Amino acid sequence: MAIIFEPVQGKSGFNPAPADFVRGLRRICDEHGILLIADEVQTGFARTGRLFAMEHYDVVPDLMTIAKSLAGGMPLSGVVGRAEIMDAAAPGGLGGTYAGNPLAVAAAHAVLDIINDEKLCERAARLGDRLKAKLEALKADVPQIADVRGPGAMIAVEFCKPGSHDADAAFAKLVQTRALERGLLLLVCGVYSNVVRFLFPLTIQDEVFEEALGILEDVLTETIGAAV
Repeated sequence: MAIIFEPVQGKSGFNPAPADFVRGLRRICDEHGILLIADEVQTGFARTGRLFAMEHYDVVPDLMTIAKSLAGGMPLSGVVGRAEIMDAAAPGGLGGTYAGNPLAVAAAHAVLDIINDEKLCERAARLGDRLKAKLEALKADVPQIADVRGPGAMIAVEFCKPGSHDADAAFAKLVQTRALERGLLLLVCGVYSNVVRFLFPLTIQDEVFEEALGILEDVLTETIGAAV
């Protein structure tokens, strides 16, 4: 048996798992002999300000799934975990089409070097704080902003109809459309499609990041009138 969860939900709206919840999962798994598996496919490799999102909780999972940022765009994924679990499979018992692909593995080594050398965990936290500060400052002028959340550079802004908890998917879509017209790509997600999530490269140039923040501010303030 196993419990699989995302430390920060991805397409559901970038909802971070509460620390007490994660610790509770670890306790339940330990009590009942259940494996705790963290899905770090989207959260791993500096995205949340730590190499892995689980480091925010001081909880060690039994297994982790990893991919995406692992190899900088090359096809590579993996499962890592406690030795007694990973060694349980007989030799040759695990495999896949891209298993041991030397080019992808070399790319992963380069990614890890860059994360370390360029201090991308710290940079993710710094850029994420800058983005959150911008969005928080806009709350007074953009009443549709209901919540700003996420660790490191894994940030989301949720839109609701002013003065309520009703999801405003139309406003989120309009923001996305107007941003695209200005050359800024945004992703809409969430159970009710009222959340915009930000997944900019951690190596983004400072001037490009600042340009994006400017476009985002203009689009949000301009969209208020159009949404009325």
